[in-house]
Amino acid sequence: MSNMAGSSTAELRTPIFNGENYEFWSIRMKTILKSHGLWDLVENGFDVSDPKKGKVKEEGSKAAEVEKSTMAEILMKDARALGLIQSAVSDQIFPRIVNEETSKGAWDILKQEFRGDKQVRSVKLQGLHREFKYTQMKDSEPLYVYIAKLFDLINQMKSYGEELCRNC
Repeated sequence: MSNMAGSSTAELRTPIFNGENYEFWSIRMKTILKSHGLWDLVENGFDVSDPKKGKVKEEGSKAAEVEKSTMAEILMKDARALGLIQSAVSDQIFPRIVNEETSKGAWDILKQEFRGDKQVRSVKLQGLHREFKYTQMKDSEPLYVYIAKLFDLINQMKSYGEELCRNC
C-alpha cells in the first residue's frame, strides 16, 4: 500500500480569528484562499447582473447554457470561499458575518471592523512607537525577556503596516 494518498489531505489549516492580530490572520487566510484559487473572488467579488448575460440569450441557447454554468461555478466557488472564511472565525466573531452571502461581503466586514482605517492604524502605531522608545530593561529581568518584549512590539508595528527597515 502506498502512502501517497495521505499526502493529498495535507491541506493548509485555517487559523481561527478571535478578534486579535487581524493582520496576521488575514495574511494566512489570503494564502489559503489563493491555494484554493479563490482569492480573486474574495478580493473583487463577482457581478450577478453581468450585462453580457442579456446579449448571450440572443446568440442562441448553447451560449446561454455556457453562461449559466459559469455563473453556477462562480457561485459554487464563492460558497467555498465563504465557507473557509466562516470556519476561520471564532463563535464570538461569527455573528458579525452570519448574514453575508458572498465571500467578499464577509471579508470586507472583517477588514473594515478589525483592520481599522488609516487614522486608527496611525494612532495605534504612534502608541507602539512610544512604547518601543521608552521600553527599558528592568534590573530583575533577564535579557531574553526584554528582547522578546522588543520583538513583540516590532511585530505589532509591522502588523499595522510599518516598514521598520527603510534603508536596509
